[in-house]
Amino acid sequence: MTDITGRTAVVTGAGSGIGRGLALALAEAGAAVAVTDILSDNARAVAREIQNSGGKAVAIHCDVSNRDAVYRAREEITRTLGPVSLLFANAGATSFERLTEISENDFDWIIQTNLMGVANCLLAFYPDMAAAGEGHVFATASTAGLLPSWVPYHAPYTAAKLGVIGMMLNLRIEATEAGVGCTVLCPGGVESSMKDNNPRYRPERFGGPTEGSLRIPEEFFSAAELHFRPASEVAQMCLEAVRANQPMVITDAAMRQTFEQTYVDTVRSAFDAVEAFDARK
Repeated sequence: MTDITGRTAVVTGAGSGIGRGLALALAEAGAAVAVTDILSDNARAVAREIQNSGGKAVAIHCDVSNRDAVYRAREEITRTLGPVSLLFANAGATSFERLTEISENDFDWIIQTNLMGVANCLLAFYPDMAAAGEGHVFATASTAGLLPSWVPYHAPYTAAKLGVIGMMLNLRIEATEAGVGCTVLCPGGVESSMKDNNPRYRPERFGGPTEGSLRIPEEFFSAAELHFRPASEVAQMCLEAVRANQPMVITDAAMRQTFEQTYVDTVRSAFDAVEAFDARK
């Protein structure tokens, strides 16, 4: 069981949505929180919210797709709050574009933020926890990673999130040996400001931020059938999972049937096909 009170926690993408919910819930549970975000104003607003409620927090600007930036953030956090024993690698970005229409910049941005952003955080923070024999690493994937064919025009995002799921479930083996907890979150619909913030997340090397809102095709809503859960509820589910060292968190029970139909049945049919092939020998 992982205790939260008195620990130093890092939450990436903590300026809004799930990240903000996690930062507030961790502070309420007694953790000192490094509120990191690529949008500095958002990070500062959440840190002030925690401080005004009597909690301990610092705001840190961090682009998780830049490994050097993550290592610099680790140094600043350790200097101001002490050694980190709770990591919530939550920052992400998304797009809904056909592969024939998405720019190379946006493709790279989505992969580097969602997959390598988690990897960069693990490389920066996990070794110290493993050496200490305690702590917990937590990463935000997506239901889109569990259901790769669920939502159209989502290929790089789905690939990145499926990669996060695989990375965390595999890391859990060695993390358990080291005495470190390991959990991956696969959220469905969550109430957040992603639609408005997402275009502002793009770093300069991927074309820079833009104004306006994320364009979401109508097909997304007809395919997804999402139930949008408040970020505060998702955060509570996550903290319960950390305390229990639960391997995975799913936020929408209604997706069970969709998972079985769109992924499990597909894999089973592939096993059926190879068995039929071998039977013909």
